[in-house]
Amino acid sequence: MRSVVLDTETTGMPVTDGHRIIEIGCVEVIGRKLTGRHYHVYLQPDREVDEGAIAVHGITNEFLVDKPRFRDVADEFFEFIKGAQLIIHNAAFDIGFINNEFALLGQQDRADIADHCSVLDTLLMARERHPGQRNSLDALCKRYGVDNSGRDLHGALLDAEILADVFLTMTGGQTHLSLAGEGDDSNGGRQQPTAIRRLPANRVATRIIRASDDELAAHAARLAAIEKAAGAASLWAQLEQPMEAETQPA
Repeated sequence: MRSVVLDTETTGMPVTDGHRIIEIGCVEVIGRKLTGRHYHVYLQPDREVDEGAIAVHGITNEFLVDKPRFRDVADEFFEFIKGAQLIIHNAAFDIGFINNEFALLGQQDRADIADHCSVLDTLLMARERHPGQRNSLDALCKRYGVDNSGRDLHGALLDAEILADVFLTMTGGQTHLSLAGEGDDSNGGRQQPTAIRRLPANRVATRIIRASDDELAAHAARLAAIEKAAGAASLWAQLEQPMEAETQPA
């Protein structure tokens, strides 16, 4: 499945007060892997950005003066997201603004983006998994151990990248596996796996260090905490079950 993790920044809210999109950030995920493809643009909204919004995302009116308008990028943006599963945190907000931008262009066939894409709202997903808890993107980063240290201000592309990591972690998948240590940096800052390096057959045998009882107990406690936070069995526990079944006497 092709997914696009999407975020927007706006001049303010709500959209019914004439507020507009000023930044769109998207990252592509295929087969639960970040592909390195992304879509990012700043937009001239033809109106002032609210001071309160600037305090959140730091995008000023002066910065946007020479940026393209939505009509200039509408086709390429639509082609990037068309047919994808859109993964958005608080999707109603972003979808409402996107639909409004297409409607203002008179493109009624695109004015309900849900006709062209499926939409998965990670805020609703998080609320189902963690009822009564804070489920902002920052709170989810803390809960799932996702690094958001570069997020002093909101930014659509940065938030989309962070949300992709949160979503993949929250839904229990591994996002990247490097088999050879060092790779190039051509995939949007993510190292690519290179060829598998074979070890010589006559190498010195690796010493096996068994976990102590205290370490095993700490490991079990950590898994229990993860399962409580996720509301489901950990991947480790799921993998251990068939292994234990194989070792049982017939």
